[in-house]
Amino acid sequence: MRLSNRSKVPVYNFVNTLLLMILLGGIVAFFLEEYRFDVLEEESYLLVIVPILLVVVYYLSGRQIFEYDSDGEALNFKNSNAIPFLDKALSDEFPKYKLMKYEVVDLYFVKRLYITISSKNNGSTVLKYEISYLTKKEISDLKVSLNKVIKTNKENKVSENINDNRRIFA
Repeated sequence: MRLSNRSKVPVYNFVNTLLLMILLGGIVAFFLEEYRFDVLEEESYLLVIVPILLVVVYYLSGRQIFEYDSDGEALNFKNSNAIPFLDKALSDEFPKYKLMKYEVVDLYFVKRLYITISSKNNGSTVLKYEISYLTKKEISDLKVSLNKVIKTNKENKVSENINDNRRIFA
């Protein structure tokens, strides 16, 4: 299964530009208010504070682009920002049999996917991806696909244990 919200990059770029324009407009309005008009008095600080809060919420909600591919023998995860220089892109690829479990954490504006994979050195490794910009349907499709991989892994482990027991008693 393939899942990607890369087609929404123009929307994310538009929102980013709009937020930066609102912030710039708020700063200009604040300085005009403070030094020229002085109508709002203490409320003039809201002209800067509200746009800053909007920008902070937008950037704290994580990387906008999430791509997932479970076709073949490996799982591919890519998580990047719509603006490439803002944040380092995450890209992981590992065999399906290494997937142990996953967890989706859903806070108000922030959704994260935690993937636990088996590792020879540490026993297990947790990978974190930001999925705040996925729709509910995309998240449910992702959960279905990951559950399918985990179920297959459990069935394979059970059949391997049965085969090992047959060899021991034979």
